[in-house]
Amino acid sequence: MSPAPSKPVDLKQACIDEAFAIIQSKGLEKLSLRDVARRLGVSHQAPYKHFASRDHILAAVVARCYAEFALYMEANVPETDSFESLHAMGLAYLNYAREHPLEYRLMFGSVLPDPELHEEMMQQAQYAFSLLHNKLEKLPLKHAADMATDLEKHDAIFVWSTLHGLATLLQSGVTDTLTLSQAEKAVAIERAMSRISLALDPETRGAP
Repeated sequence: MSPAPSKPVDLKQACIDEAFAIIQSKGLEKLSLRDVARRLGVSHQAPYKHFASRDHILAAVVARCYAEFALYMEANVPETDSFESLHAMGLAYLNYAREHPLEYRLMFGSVLPDPELHEEMMQQAQYAFSLLHNKLEKLPLKHAADMATDLEKHDAIFVWSTLHGLATLLQSGVTDTLTLSQAEKAVAIERAMSRISLALDPETRGAP
């Protein structure tokens, strides 16, 4: 008989780790606090000391994904106010989606717990979004006087939706049905990035 697992010192973090492991091995629909407790070798009620429900532990998992995503972006994007930096951010986003497919799907391709009921998840998501928003805010803008309200926010949504669509297509394998080579996929990425740059050209961005 194999020995029972030792009880974790930090139960809250251990529960989050185990919840992610369950999602990774069995799928999101199999996540339950009872299974988390069983795998950790603690009582069925123990996880409830930190998480009121399955949604609460899922929100904690997703919050950590957002935090790690933001750290990845910060580590791979130069701190300069230029289109080159924005280009690097776009490539970092696509690289993250490729290197961390499960985390990416949890953040951007799953039905999430109600943000209004899970403050930490919402804060981490908003911080990750602010990295793009702040980058756009610092780009040159010729028609600043005529700038629409919340232009950076709308532009951030435009950039994000473009990158998300491309990342999702590359992850799904749909591009394989088009018999695209790796070289052609790389060209498609650069093409998307160049079109984003054109859309954000300071000569026309914000113009009435």
